[in-house]
Amino acid sequence: AENFAVLGSSTVTNTGSSTVTGDLGLSPGPSVVGFAIPPANTVVEGSGSTGLIDGPGLVTGTIRIADGVALQARNDATAAWTGLQNMPSTGNLTGVDLGSFLTPLTSGVYHFDSSAQLTGALTLDAQSLDNAFWVFQIESTLTTASSSSVALINPGSNNGVFWQIGSSATLGTDTSFLGNILADQSVTLTTNADIVCGRAF
Repeated sequence: AENFAVLGSSTVTNTGSSTVTGDLGLSPGPSVVGFAIPPANTVVEGSGSTGLIDGPGLVTGTIRIADGVALQARNDATAAWTGLQNMPSTGNLTGVDLGSFLTPLTSGVYHFDSSAQLTGALTLDAQSLDNAFWVFQIESTLTTASSSSVALINPGSNNGVFWQIGSSATLGTDTSFLGNILADQSVTLTTNADIVCGRAF
């Protein structure tokens, strides 16, 4: 799944002038809507889909619809979701707004018994360590308020940020986000929301 920036199970829909940097995958499908096809720098593999032609969205890589590569990526993403869910927690943040920390959050596995909210800025501090990682285990939904942000400071090499979500994630208007979102039901990016580094699965 590493080459995919966006990966869905039933539908991937775009309604604005979005840019997906990387591959876009869907399996089993059937619908990718609102993205342009060649000659707009996009290669389409697989069985085709409703609404793909003449959409405003651009994909820098390959759109893969219901082909073997998309299926394998989805299976791998599902395995990753399960693996992240089963990691032992190092802290329970249930009821804590992720934007309320007065000091940067160091690496660890952070659990929410229900939903998680980000209002404002969340700063992650890798402390210049290699392989520092953050896993946010969220039982239901993740929601960010408008103009919220997630940023990394003092990075080492191979740092990773993962959001394992039991239901859905919604990134509010103008959110600047960091990390790989693995959601069971859906991921929504509203107007001008940006995953600066990461993926939406």
